[in-house]
Amino acid sequence: MIKTDILIIGAGPTGLFTVFEAGLLKLKCHLIDALAQPGGQCSEIYPKKPIYDIPGFPEILAGDLTKNLLEQGKQFEPGFTLGERAETIEKLEDGSFIVTTNKGTKHHAPVVAIAGGLGSFEPRKPIIDNLEFYEDKGVEYMIKDPEVYRDKKVVISGGGDSALDWSIFLANIASEVTLVHRRNEFRGALDSVEKVKELKHLGKINLITPAEVTAIHGDLNVEAVTIQKDDENIRLETDHFIPLFGLSPKLGPISDWGLEIEKNAIKVDTLDYQTNIPGVFAIGDVNTYEGKLKLILCGFHEATLMCQSAYKIINPGKKYVLKYTTVSGVDGFDGTRKEAPKAVVQAID
Repeated sequence: MIKTDILIIGAGPTGLFTVFEAGLLKLKCHLIDALAQPGGQCSEIYPKKPIYDIPGFPEILAGDLTKNLLEQGKQFEPGFTLGERAETIEKLEDGSFIVTTNKGTKHHAPVVAIAGGLGSFEPRKPIIDNLEFYEDKGVEYMIKDPEVYRDKKVVISGGGDSALDWSIFLANIASEVTLVHRRNEFRGALDSVEKVKELKHLGKINLITPAEVTAIHGDLNVEAVTIQKDDENIRLETDHFIPLFGLSPKLGPISDWGLEIEKNAIKVDTLDYQTNIPGVFAIGDVNTYEGKLKLILCGFHEATLMCQSAYKIINPGKKYVLKYTTVSGVDGFDGTRKEAPKAVVQAID
């Protein structure tokens, strides 16, 4: 049983910033995310895309925003349950909650903050016969541990940032990397496209375009795939087939938690973004209310107000006095302290 003060469902930007705001209130956070790494869409779908509306940053790459948020919250020592989806919630007699993931991991907290963005992400799957049979037998839709592919033959399908970036990364790990895309053009960061071209010329990536994987072969595990290019069918031996066609957001099991749902979003009170279940909040793109804007900066604002109410639930009767970090500094749970230099008291002769 993992115990924490605030259990955050979703490790995207809003969830990660909640760690910092909760930490200022001496509240500990643990995050659950179905993805294998923190950052949500920023890490998984467009890590190299620039964002222009983050306060104080005229321009910042989505992946860099994730890194900064992780660094900002690191001093408050958050816990993570990654690669698992929040499945069920149980409210106990004392008002606290137990949230269990699809893999059976249990979490206990007095406050639950749903910061799941547009919901849990389900992979977009290609239409291939017997695809489900080979799932976890050589077919993967996310790369959780690159070491799994060391000295293996890998076929990746896709034309976006994820397909390009993982092809580049695995080129130095796998024995053979083949990138298949149905078009000659790639919709990814220019530097990634250029790097794939370079690795192709060096013989480290096999590039097959325009083409698509149409069949998978193997008795128990993936042993080969068929790639259709023009009118030709190419059979290619491989240990892994990784289709990276993006992720489809779905509210998932959370929709069965008894929350008030409107158009696939969770209705909240704009006072503190609490749902119809006391102690359960929804912040960021996953919530809805009159005038709602699905922007990262709005999620940051909602997380800040939510933490104030969470503090009152966790510390009933105890008053918190808001202090500016420029005055009070920041005390991390790891023993670190950040504060502005103190003024020097010195007489002038």
